[in-house]
Amino acid sequence: MILQFILAMIATSSFAVLFCVPKKQFLFSSLTGALGWISYLIFCKLGCGIVTASLLATFFLTIISRFFAALRKNPVTLYLVTGIFTLVPGAGIYYASYYFIIGDMASFAAKGTETFKIAGAITIGIIFGFSIPQKLFHALTASC
Repeated sequence: MILQFILAMIATSSFAVLFCVPKKQFLFSSLTGALGWISYLIFCKLGCGIVTASLLATFFLTIISRFFAALRKNPVTLYLVTGIFTLVPGAGIYYASYYFIIGDMASFAAKGTETFKIAGAITIGIIFGFSIPQKLFHALTASC
């Protein structure tokens, strides 16, 4: 799991370069992505399905992003957009497209539906994470 944490940090930092994240924020944006990925793995090991694990990991990632944003006095998108990279179902999109191209409609429908559910879970996780009042994050960072 330590190797996956490190690789998630590297992947997230590569994505942070693409989005021109300031160098002072690289560690925090990378840490956000790695913690999001590790939380996804933990939820999967606890028996959650892929969609539920994505929802819970995204909720956790959004809370971390909002905490870092309040702590570092930066926009939350700096951490959330780069951090969400590890949870986006890129392989699902690829395989759904592949199955569509080769004409395997049953596999396309199954993989496409699963990918759509994961994308919806990510969206709902972000919405739930932003439903927490901002004052709470400012109060937490004031004590740090």
